[in-house]
Amino acid sequence: MERMNIDLKSLGGSLSSQFQNLGDRPPGQWPIAPRILCGIGVMAAVITAGHFFYWSTQFEEYDQLAATELTLQGEYKTKVAQAINLDALIAQKAQVDQYVERLQKQLPSKAEMAALLSDINQAGVGRGLSFDLFKPGQVVVRDYYAELPIDIKVTGTYHDIGAFASDMANLPRIVTLNNMALTTNKDGGLVLEAVAKTFRYLDPEEANAQRKIKADRDKKAKDGKGAA
Repeated sequence: MERMNIDLKSLGGSLSSQFQNLGDRPPGQWPIAPRILCGIGVMAAVITAGHFFYWSTQFEEYDQLAATELTLQGEYKTKVAQAINLDALIAQKAQVDQYVERLQKQLPSKAEMAALLSDINQAGVGRGLSFDLFKPGQVVVRDYYAELPIDIKVTGTYHDIGAFASDMANLPRIVTLNNMALTTNKDGGLVLEAVAKTFRYLDPEEANAQRKIKADRDKKAKDGKGAA
């Protein structure tokens, strides 16, 4: 045991002696222990610097590419499914086109709006209703159609007003009754106040103008996202 303690002491002394007076000699002439520790320190510094200044950016790029790969895989699967169901999608599109065409036939043109307003008025008169108000409002142009609100106020019996509302639903053109309110006047008659809305398709000039507005709106939204 005494001999082992002597050996350890001598070993410690030998190691400590190797780190003395290093500044007086170039690193190439240092003893083995300082050179090993210096090499380990240099390697640690290089690894740390490489991680922060080189490898970290590569790790971030890898993560981005991995996320992009997952997105592309999802798009690929979606497109493969669409390719497999292409015939069914074509048939579905044809059905939708037919449905849209039927709806468009229910929309009058600008020239037919006067006749439609006359049909609404005649439907009320034909049911024995008295029009206290029939006032077309400002046309509201949407992306694919135009909407014309009409403020109406009619007086009649409960059954006649109900029949009038049913006639509106059965017109060959689309007419809806909105914001309906039923009250009783001083004579005991029933008064219906409502906003009748009818719709027409856009003429070519209006359609082109709406497409331009939509394109400008989409461009502004895209530019806003790009700036953000």
